[in-house]
Amino acid sequence: MDAPTLVKPAWRWPHLRVRPVLVTLGLSLLIGLSYGTAVRLDQLANGLTSLPASRAYLWELTGALSGWLAAPFILFAALNAPSPRSSGWPRFVGLHTVCFALYTTAHILFMMGSRHPLYVLLGWGRYDYGPLGFRLPMEMVKDVLVYGLTAAFVILLASWRERQARALRAAELEGELRAAQLQSLTGQLHPHFLFNSLHTISSVMYEDLARTDRLLSDLGQLLRASLERAEPTWTLAEERAHAQRFIALLSARFGDRLRVSWSVAPALDSARVPCFALQTLVENAVKHNQDRREPLEVRIRARESGGDLRLEVEDTGRGFGESSPASGPGVGLSHLGQVLALLHGGRARLERGRGPEGGAHVALTLPRSGMP
Repeated sequence: MDAPTLVKPAWRWPHLRVRPVLVTLGLSLLIGLSYGTAVRLDQLANGLTSLPASRAYLWELTGALSGWLAAPFILFAALNAPSPRSSGWPRFVGLHTVCFALYTTAHILFMMGSRHPLYVLLGWGRYDYGPLGFRLPMEMVKDVLVYGLTAAFVILLASWRERQARALRAAELEGELRAAQLQSLTGQLHPHFLFNSLHTISSVMYEDLARTDRLLSDLGQLLRASLERAEPTWTLAEERAHAQRFIALLSARFGDRLRVSWSVAPALDSARVPCFALQTLVENAVKHNQDRREPLEVRIRARESGGDLRLEVEDTGRGFGESSPASGPGVGLSHLGQVLALLHGGRARLERGRGPEGGAHVALTLPRSGMP
């Protein structure tokens, strides 16, 4: 068996963008001016009035700008060895040691390389940096502080951005999962309903072609809405039109045994409701009473209650207390409850109760955000 190949981690290079570069440049100039003012005040406090103020500002500005030019070494180390936990101690210590040496060397070289020509250009004579044995350690001590603070800031900023990106990805995945769950829970026409509808249409097609055409159109619209629906909600007017097509097919099957009445305030037509909510409630009422001989009346109401939208479906059937031989385990209402939870969390409610004649009464309360 071949020995496993160790994959070396790829180096990450700093991406310099215009805005951050300009912001850090401005910050460096501000620091240089601030340090220049401090040095000038120190000169005055020690009686060094013969030195012009321009010298102090030139020293500190060139020092700050040289540090800004050498900053990519800090960025490189912070990106490739952010912490011992993620990169390991050898990489962390080694990379930061090398990058600090490069940073402080570049900083000193840029600083000295800029001061010499500026002194000549300004007519100040030859620039004297002083004894290197003292000056270089002094600069390195200051650079340790600058390097450490800058690296810590870059690492913390990168960590914060990574957490934000993870949170955004998690939110996107959660949204996609919620959409997939809504897609699977809503808009599914029961196969038995399709079979019964086709059988009903076939039984009347030789007797009433106009009615057959209307029923086929209603069935086609139901299938299209189920297959092409892009969002989990639509307006109450759209939900009502869809439910009326569904009821038309049920009425063709059950005839006088099914009567449906509507009471919907016109002002609520533009309110957003879950797709196929009324269809689910009507289908549930009919399914649990389809074996009864007595006529079944289904009443559908939509009204505003305390600023919320309230949808109610009530029937004159057997209610929830008495089971029907044709009824299932209440999957339709369970799915509808899950849809409400996905859409509105705990702000929406599904309530089951008993109607005036003893039948089932189901009410959906949707939050005000679903109102126009």
